[in-house]
Amino acid sequence: MRGTEIREKFLNYFANKGHQIVKSASLIPHNDPTLLFTNAGMVQFKDVFLGLDSKDFKRAVTAQKCVRAGGKHNDLDTVGRTARHHTFFEMLGNFSFGDYFKKDAIKYAWEFLTEVIGLNKENLWITIYLDDDEAFNLWQEVTDVSANRIVRLGEKDNFWSMGDIGPCGPCSEIIYDRGEEHRCNAEECGIGKCDCDRWLEIWNLVFMQYDRDEKGVLEPLPKPSIDTGMGLERLCSILQNVNSNFDTDLIKPLINEVERIANKVYYPDDRGFPFRVIADHARACTFLISDGVLPSNEGRGYVLRRILRRAVRFGKHLGIDELFLYRFVPIVVKIMGDAYPELATKEEQISKIIKFEEERFRETLNDGMKVVNEIIQNIRKKGENIISGQDAFLLYDTYGFPLDLTEDIAEENNLLVDKVGFNKAMEEQRNRAREAREDSKAFESVLVLNNLLTGVEQTKFIGYEQLESSAQVLALIEKEHTKHYIDGKEEFYLITNITPFYGESGGQVGDTGNFEGLRGKGRILDTQKLPDGRIIHTAKLEEGTIEVGQIINLYVDKSRRQAIKRNHSATHLLHKALKEILGPHANQAGSLVASERLRFDFTHFAPVKQEELKLIESKVNEQILASLPVLTQEMAIEEAKKQGAIALFGEKYDDWVRVVKMGDYSIELCGGTHVPVTSAIGVFKIVSESGIGTGLRRIEALTGTEALKYFAQEEDDVLSIAKLLKANPQQIVKKVEQLLSELKVKEKELEKLNSKLALAQVDEILKSVQKVEGIQVLTAVVQTQDMEGLRSMADLLRDKLGSGVIVLGAVNGEKVNFVSTVTKDLIKIGVHAGNIIKEVAKIAGGGGGGRPDMAQAGGKDPSKITEALQHVVKLVKIQKK
Repeated sequence: MRGTEIREKFLNYFANKGHQIVKSASLIPHNDPTLLFTNAGMVQFKDVFLGLDSKDFKRAVTAQKCVRAGGKHNDLDTVGRTARHHTFFEMLGNFSFGDYFKKDAIKYAWEFLTEVIGLNKENLWITIYLDDDEAFNLWQEVTDVSANRIVRLGEKDNFWSMGDIGPCGPCSEIIYDRGEEHRCNAEECGIGKCDCDRWLEIWNLVFMQYDRDEKGVLEPLPKPSIDTGMGLERLCSILQNVNSNFDTDLIKPLINEVERIANKVYYPDDRGFPFRVIADHARACTFLISDGVLPSNEGRGYVLRRILRRAVRFGKHLGIDELFLYRFVPIVVKIMGDAYPELATKEEQISKIIKFEEERFRETLNDGMKVVNEIIQNIRKKGENIISGQDAFLLYDTYGFPLDLTEDIAEENNLLVDKVGFNKAMEEQRNRAREAREDSKAFESVLVLNNLLTGVEQTKFIGYEQLESSAQVLALIEKEHTKHYIDGKEEFYLITNITPFYGESGGQVGDTGNFEGLRGKGRILDTQKLPDGRIIHTAKLEEGTIEVGQIINLYVDKSRRQAIKRNHSATHLLHKALKEILGPHANQAGSLVASERLRFDFTHFAPVKQEELKLIESKVNEQILASLPVLTQEMAIEEAKKQGAIALFGEKYDDWVRVVKMGDYSIELCGGTHVPVTSAIGVFKIVSESGIGTGLRRIEALTGTEALKYFAQEEDDVLSIAKLLKANPQQIVKKVEQLLSELKVKEKELEKLNSKLALAQVDEILKSVQKVEGIQVLTAVVQTQDMEGLRSMADLLRDKLGSGVIVLGAVNGEKVNFVSTVTKDLIKIGVHAGNIIKEVAKIAGGGGGGRPDMAQAGGKDPSKITEALQHVVKLVKIQKK
């Protein structure tokens, strides 16, 4: 039975049991700072389990794409070493949101495994939580599994929790016994006693029946729920009667491709480890990039970069010297494209990104080998035999060298590696990453707010039609406590029955404004939207008091909202213009729509050329001048997609969506606020374009009054320049060109004078040549304006000297420049200009390096120039030895 069939049978079985088939969520968790990646089927329903969101169905079934390669759940280093671990895998799951519970969950699981796909009952074992007698009895009541095949395990194995607080409960795992031939060498090979490939966990049933509070007390949930997860690849390995997940039809074609490219035979033992890593990582890279993750040096992008580079390293281990990883993308698409059609639409873009990153990594590896050689040289100079933990970590973090690669290089050079220091540096980096990661306390505060607002009705948003209204105060929250009234000057949360204030979402910032009641008034500083759609105002009293139940008037800052609307509508026009000018691959990858500017991130592989930016800007302004009507309409998401509506990156959409259409030019799914006609945007001006990661670009732009301010400032600058140049504004370019031409003439004259000065100095400097161990050494402080002049003088002296070491220094303002040159005959005996200059500059508070024959460096302390040059004699002696 092929993997595709198993997936379909699972979904259809539960659909026939009244479950809603829900599409796999993105690998980038929506609005959840606590997770790097979607690592389980329940992640997209997390807010439902927490009570922050609700669905119009009580039962769901999914085939969810998952990644476990970073954060708490990280299988990266285990991949390829076992038969069952992956960075990317599919999790099949069925869910009950307060509907059925243990009995039906157990019955459905047993029926599907033994009747629908026909697993041998004698091979199935069950684990339950130590004290879960209810589950023990139900397994015997609704299935024919015997009591001696039910194993009780402790909290570590069979009790699941979402976090330190919140929903949790016992779980029951279904284990498949693959037979004696798969057992490990442990004395006690058994469930709960070892972790070998004989006992294959295929399905975990979580019985979410408790709510754990801050003190660890478990309270029964009013509506217990079910969350289950089963690895598709594991089930495939059983049904296809193969020894590991890597031998299934979901992965084996990728291993076959590794064999073809490497021209080597795959073996399912330790020799096949590199093959399995490459196959797994090719899947992970393809899916991660498809969902919008791009290689970078932080967060998700850093994990992707590590996975990709790890695959390339193992390719080198197999003798693959060409670019190869991008070739796996079409194979992944062929295997998985039916289930995940987004792969096919992005195939070309994914291949390009992987190829580009692979090229960059090969350059980095070459640079890394140069650094390794320098590190080894320095160790030998000091008479030591250990590569420090810091150096090993530098190679790992900056150049992608795993610790084992550094250890191999060390062994080849009769050196050791400080593993303790390396691990310490790794832990320090992890701590920095934890601190840098978006604070999960913000997520916890959402839970607190949600609990405080239990029973409070939803706020109705009326801000599309009006910017002021009367509203009733439903709740007041100050410092995580509900209040009946507020009379202080501290910030607080204000919740009303209706509001014209837009809560931040979809890249658009929240509204600000004012409120006024009979007994007090104040400011609305920000407006946020909770996951369940509830709108919360951050407010501050200016005078008087405010009470729950009171009627107040709400006033949105109209001019600010109007500016936000201009910018939001402009992002839609910009998105379409980018696709027209750069190509359909230019997809939105993030945005910020504020009142003073807009920021738009998009996928593209190279800096946008100046002429392309002009065309993009012109396209947008054409649509503004065309005064296109901006129409909004609500419809089913499938209908919106049929009409060509673009779904934006990182957004989570319901089945019923809002569509924003601008004439026949642009159509997008969007819940934001917009101008009624494009001409209300006024004007559009791009002010910057930059790279923010591999294959990711950013445009910042202005509209309306902010754009006019920008033009006015530019005009003022032109007039100021014209005044300085004593020219008309229309003639300043010509005037600057004339001045630059004159400057070049003057520079050439100065160059000639400097050459004469240098020649005059050369004869005098040559008088100070020293003999050091038979080597002519010349050091001098000279007068020259820049590094170029210093190099020219060094060349003259070398030609005159014939054989020797020359180091010159020159003070340049508050800095000092050094140049070192070594003749070819001395390079052969180990004298190195780069190494000399590095040590010389260090004394003057600087650094640098270069080639064996010529090197330059800078220093921060001109007072040390003489001392630094005096050190040259000692360096030459050391190098000759």
